[in-house]
Amino acid sequence: MTDTTASGDVRLAGISKHYGSFTAVHPLDLTIPQGSFFALLGASGCGKTTTLRMIAGLEEPSTGTISLGEREVTHLPPYKRPVNTVFQSYALFPHMDIFENIAFGLRRRGITSVKKQVDEMIDLVQLGEHARKKPHQLSGGQQQRVAVARALINHPQVLLLDEPLGALDLKLRRQMQLELKRIQTEVGITFVHVTHDQEEAMTMADTVAVMNGGRVEQLGAPAELYENPRTTFVANFLGTSNLIESAVESAGSDVAVSASGTTLRLPAARCSTTPRTGGKLLVGVRPEKISLVPAEEEHTIAAGRNKIAGKIADSSFIGVSTQYVIDSPVCPELEVYVQNIERDARLVPGAEVVLHWNPEHTFGLDADQSISAGTTGDAGIETVEESA
Repeated sequence: MTDTTASGDVRLAGISKHYGSFTAVHPLDLTIPQGSFFALLGASGCGKTTTLRMIAGLEEPSTGTISLGEREVTHLPPYKRPVNTVFQSYALFPHMDIFENIAFGLRRRGITSVKKQVDEMIDLVQLGEHARKKPHQLSGGQQQRVAVARALINHPQVLLLDEPLGALDLKLRRQMQLELKRIQTEVGITFVHVTHDQEEAMTMADTVAVMNGGRVEQLGAPAELYENPRTTFVANFLGTSNLIESAVESAGSDVAVSASGTTLRLPAARCSTTPRTGGKLLVGVRPEKISLVPAEEEHTIAAGRNKIAGKIADSSFIGVSTQYVIDSPVCPELEVYVQNIERDARLVPGAEVVLHWNPEHTFGLDADQSISAGTTGDAGIETVEESA
């Protein structure tokens, strides 16, 4: 559906954005591969929307260049760029039916024979029976699909999505995540999606750029970012991580560390910094990687597992799992998610327990970072009105 002769990667070379003395986006080099679903993920004020608006031409970069394929578009106005944007507020025309909303871009360009193209778009977004309804007669998810169809009918090289699912309820948002991914796969053009929702980015995107304070903290496939975070911000922001302050006892292909008298092990290959004997390391493990047994059953734990003793401080049953908070000398609030298969009635607040997990599921981070970076209320996250 795209004009392949003009298509290509989106390339940002040294782009930055300053508002007076404030830097919203620090110099950024980024290549978004043609035909990919790319997500810019981060908290409010991290610079993701400003970056998107610079690609769209709605903001002028303070430095750097923007190219689409071989064509530099840095100083082109938005209407001269082969880019369309879908915003959180869909901005549909209330007096027009769905067919005419989708046809609007074609008619504006003087195209009179629009039925075939509009019908194809209506089929793509699966709204055939709603073509003659007005926007107010549709659900939020259906309106969102109309907005996507209206943008795609112009055959942009790149579709930009600025928090497009933010106004939808949770169940509909999850449904639309799959729907947007289906549409992107079918049309094959580049989607660049801005979101603060980690699940949304991981569900839809091939590649995610995690942004913080106007910089990209880490870039990669969703599974890679989740399993191998390189900073405490990514470890905390993308899901939940238990981070344990420790001292390095020995460092080879396997690393042994000590935390409050407890020895833990992890592969050196899963450390984002080079561990040195006598140095410090933040040891991380995701809550769902940990198993939990009553203290009296510690003898049943297989040899070679990482083990931590503690006491259950709190538990929450959330359906698919039970989430426990464990107090331990090693770490004051360790989180453990236990899948709801066979619930153990002994695992209640006050119970003495042993946590255990495979050392291969452990990662190591530079101990000089803030251990709370990326958590709610962390003071290290810069905030600025992104729509500025």
